[in-house]
Amino acid sequence: MAMDFPTPRWAVPGVICEGVTLLAGPPKVGKSWMSLGLALDIAAGRPAFGRIPAEQGSVLYLALEDTPRRLKSRMEIALGGRPAPAGLTLSIACEPMPAGGTEQISQWLDAHPDARMVVIDVFVKVRGTPAPGVAAYDADYTAMTRIKRVADHYGVAVVLVHHVRKAAAEDFLATVSGTNGLAGAADAVLVLERARAQADGVLHVTGRDVDETDYPLAFDPGAGAWSLLDGKASDFQMRDTRSLIIRYLRDYPGTKPKDIAAALNLDAGTVRQNCRRMEADGQLRRNPAGQYWPGDTATAATSDSGDSGDAPAVEPLSLSLCQPDVGPGQKLETRHRRLAESPG
Repeated sequence: MAMDFPTPRWAVPGVICEGVTLLAGPPKVGKSWMSLGLALDIAAGRPAFGRIPAEQGSVLYLALEDTPRRLKSRMEIALGGRPAPAGLTLSIACEPMPAGGTEQISQWLDAHPDARMVVIDVFVKVRGTPAPGVAAYDADYTAMTRIKRVADHYGVAVVLVHHVRKAAAEDFLATVSGTNGLAGAADAVLVLERARAQADGVLHVTGRDVDETDYPLAFDPGAGAWSLLDGKASDFQMRDTRSLIIRYLRDYPGTKPKDIAAALNLDAGTVRQNCRRMEADGQLRRNPAGQYWPGDTATAATSDSGDSGDAPAVEPLSLSLCQPDVGPGQKLETRHRRLAESPG
């Protein structure tokens, strides 16, 4: 007998679905700003990360590490003079899950049938103390199961802000603090890392209802806001000149180094040398005519003219997101924004 299953409800389409999502990252990387920004966007029905359309719904944001003064200050920065959305409920207190916290959240959800998301910042404040003699994995899994029952019953997204280990790991899932019981019980895991190059951060995403992917992000400390950058995360993690070259070639594949240099107002020799090195590293491909393509795309074997001609004068989206206006004769400088303050 065929069974019909309801379509999953998304808080942030493609990123945060109904169920339990772990949002992990090192201290001061910007997890709290991200979770607050998403709460504001969903409560107001604005695009998440400035780019992803999100359906409006009520949001409960538990800022359990904030004082009233600090939460008020963060809200003023994040709102930027706008009124707070009516659908947002803020609290700096919640009982541990085993001691009434589950019931408190359930009562709020009962009173807000349009709820789309609950944010718990941070999870350790509500998980409760494991019973003596319980294995660490079992304790982690039990703690996650308590909140997952609530998320599944109400069909909402519950985001648990969490920490990562100090030790580095090749697999971003292995960086999540605690045992595998946490990540294993979660429906999705997001790990926010500070990037080394042009992006301020990279959000690694994996889960049962989401595709595994990496999102390059920019952080605006003046607004406390994370925004999605155009392009692949790997493009923004290269050194400045390489990043500019490959992002230009994604918009204008099949361009020669001299035309790339002219379009970006860079030294032709520097671009030519970087293109050769990027080809050797597998980041670019070149055809016999000397035209270049990103390494993960197909190349044209030949060019009718043997020349790519003048580079397009229109500035593509992927470049305009990180480049200042440049007048004739001026050198193009990459806007490699460093965080003006610890994003928290």
